[in-house]
Amino acid sequence: MQGLVDIQRDIYLTFADTIREFAAGGGWFELATFLPMAIIFGAVHALTPGHSKAVLATYLAGSSLSVARGLVVSLTLSFTHVLMAVIIAVLSLPLVSIALGSVGRAPAMENVSRGLLGLIGLWMIWRAFRGHVDGIGKNKGTLVGFFAGLIPCPLTLFVMIFAIQRGVTEAGLAFAAMMMLGVATTLSVVAVATIVFRQGIAALIASRPRLLDRTGRAVEGLAGVILVLIAFQTMVSS
Repeated sequence: MQGLVDIQRDIYLTFADTIREFAAGGGWFELATFLPMAIIFGAVHALTPGHSKAVLATYLAGSSLSVARGLVVSLTLSFTHVLMAVIIAVLSLPLVSIALGSVGRAPAMENVSRGLLGLIGLWMIWRAFRGHVDGIGKNKGTLVGFFAGLIPCPLTLFVMIFAIQRGVTEAGLAFAAMMMLGVATTLSVVAVATIVFRQGIAALIASRPRLLDRTGRAVEGLAGVILVLIAFQTMVSS
């Protein structure tokens, strides 16, 4: 974990120097040569605690989504996660110190996100007892990605504020876009690994359809319970 922190620190410090040079009259070419590092920055950052990886894996383990749909969920989560930080920085910079409870956090948005995920968790529990309803899971999956992503990415927020304060918002936006690709890469790996594992377990018991149905409902119910507990614990601790 310390290695991941060190990598992020080194990239961020290099970014800060690059932004200062860009703000002082540097060209887009110099900035563009550094932007690929933002993809690594985002991917490494998403490996650290947070970023709703547990929520994503828990939901996908209890769902019946395909790999393709799981990727849509992870991409939605990644895009929303970074976009929320950009919106807060661009539209609310004068109020950042008031709106954020502590550096890099937005408690109100965290509570909204966890509350909505808690409701989805309750719905998953209800479905586990009632049985599956075809045609609903796909749309719900996208909503899970959106709700989980409402918590803004703290490092994107730092990057955007740093760039805005130096009058080069466009540089911050470019870096944030590349960071989103990195975050999406890590979360997509989590999504694919979870679904492949779930499908492998399902294949082992496919010859016993009643057992498969009961197991699927049990896993979905457990996933719902975990989502509710995550939502409750986060809202209470905040």
